[in-house]
Amino acid sequence: MQSPTVGRRRPKDRKDRIAQVAAELFGERGYHGVSLEEIAAVVGISAPAVYRHFGSKYAILVAATRGLVDAALTATEVEGIPATVDALATFAVTHRKTAGLYQWEWRYLAAEHRLEFGDDLTLLLRRVAEPLLADRPSLTPAGADAMARAVLSIFGSLSTHRAVIARSRAEGVLRRAALAVLREEPPTPAGRPSVVPYAVVRVTDRRELLLASAIRRFRHFGYHAVNVDDIASGAGLNASSVYRYFPGKAELLAAAFYRASDRVAEATAAALEGARDDKDALHRLIESYVELTFERSDLVSVYLAENNSLPESDRHELRKAQRLHVEEWVRLLLAVRPALVASEARVLTHAALNLVTDLGRWVRFDRRTAMDHHLVRLMRRVLMA
Repeated sequence: MQSPTVGRRRPKDRKDRIAQVAAELFGERGYHGVSLEEIAAVVGISAPAVYRHFGSKYAILVAATRGLVDAALTATEVEGIPATVDALATFAVTHRKTAGLYQWEWRYLAAEHRLEFGDDLTLLLRRVAEPLLADRPSLTPAGADAMARAVLSIFGSLSTHRAVIARSRAEGVLRRAALAVLREEPPTPAGRPSVVPYAVVRVTDRRELLLASAIRRFRHFGYHAVNVDDIASGAGLNASSVYRYFPGKAELLAAAFYRASDRVAEATAAALEGARDDKDALHRLIESYVELTFERSDLVSVYLAENNSLPESDRHELRKAQRLHVEEWVRLLLAVRPALVASEARVLTHAALNLVTDLGRWVRFDRRTAMDHHLVRLMRRVLMA
């Protein structure tokens, strides 16, 4: 009897299939949370068979990020702002499972491929900024670039959560949010950021120095690219000092998350206390989040990016805290806009939060400018779209 594998032809698109499956798994669990064996199992092949197409898991990451950006560039080969926004809305929904590569996983690319990714991202931003400048000639190039980043943040936000929503409804909500932002005055970048440092710590408070150093490095390089020696060096201490305060790197990450969760809860409670009504409460919450993002930018970024890297014992509790925070926003938004359905309110909430976090990462703002109108106004625009 002939073996079922004899004469079987390898599918022509298997390489693309491997990259697609990997992109979805990386988006769901992070690059370092996925093994090559898991990728192979989902594709339906053996792990050694993967090496016929890719020399390593890293090579798959490079292919996956290239594939995502190439698809975005192809989708946006259209003319005019309305057509570009429509194309991005469709793209965001179609690539919801893989767009997380754009949000965070690109940090694990080597310098050469990170530069390539940055060049492609610049081209994608120009697809939004150039027609925007044509429609609004009073804008500066820097302002148009900031608006383009805001738009990509809105569409990219769909990959940061798992809220259930119909495809057509998701496209409509994101489209309205993007167009509302593009009608706003642009956030004007500052020459240098004016940001309150992560924390004011005493030189002798070594635990806080280590935690601050870890948070900075986790934010910029990703948890898995940082080691204990890096953290200790950033705090001006020896590596052995880390273990006097933390059992290891995982516990440092957990400590950062608990710190962030506490800060978010405190800021939310302070914002809601004394609010006259739901509308006032929502406005206070918007201002509170913008202020927190600027005062604790590294901490907030780690809080949003490194869920999958947390120890299992802490992951469930901290994710629950994040969901409760989002649901508070959703509750207020539905009270202010009763015509919305809950799924739309969740998508708008995540879009607004992601916009502020992303622009805080990518664009240099003067803190007073951000608080007085720019980011607060943009966030309100998204929620009210």
